[in-house]
Amino acid sequence: MLVVFLIFIYSIILHEIAHGLIAERLGDPTARLSGRLTLNPISHIDPIMSILVPLFLVISGSPIIFGSAKPVPIDPYNLRNPRKDMGMIGLAGPITNILIALFLSLLARIILSFSPDLIIIDVLRTGAQINIILAIFNLIPIPPLDGGRVLVAVLPDKYSEVLASVENFGIFIVLFLLLFPSSFFSLQGIVVKISSFIFSLIFPSFPLT
Repeated sequence: MLVVFLIFIYSIILHEIAHGLIAERLGDPTARLSGRLTLNPISHIDPIMSILVPLFLVISGSPIIFGSAKPVPIDPYNLRNPRKDMGMIGLAGPITNILIALFLSLLARIILSFSPDLIIIDVLRTGAQINIILAIFNLIPIPPLDGGRVLVAVLPDKYSEVLASVENFGIFIVLFLLLFPSSFFSLQGIVVKISSFIFSLIFPSFPLT
């Protein structure tokens, strides 16, 4: 459990570092100047989103456990094309989580070729699950999630402005949809099905439960 927790923490930290690195490549050094391009968890842990929200989801029996590190600071005025660049910055986080899942899958296959240590494989399997779910959850197209920022970047102006306006309370909409699924729409079900499909491609012999 400790190893899985560390994988979870560093997965969300690397997710945020990816945002900061891409922001710097696009002209905004704010994350680096703020000391956020570091693996030191003290610089990234958010008491609510890194600890309380995941704990609440575990206690409530949610099939989706997610969380986030403290968002890296980004100043859009430093970007050459703020709306487009914010979309690219947003996409960097989920891509990083998918790459982590692929790395853990490769590591599991290497270990299996030498020793069928099921405990290690199970830890890597869980780590891959966590990263895939983090990626798919963050791609939900509602700001402030990364998917919302990507959608704001590609929509026509009049629609992107409307979508961007929900950023301050969008996370509450997402939490409500996750915790109170209806008979005709289940955000939990959608995230789990997509995550299960991607997981089956990465770990073909291990179905997502």
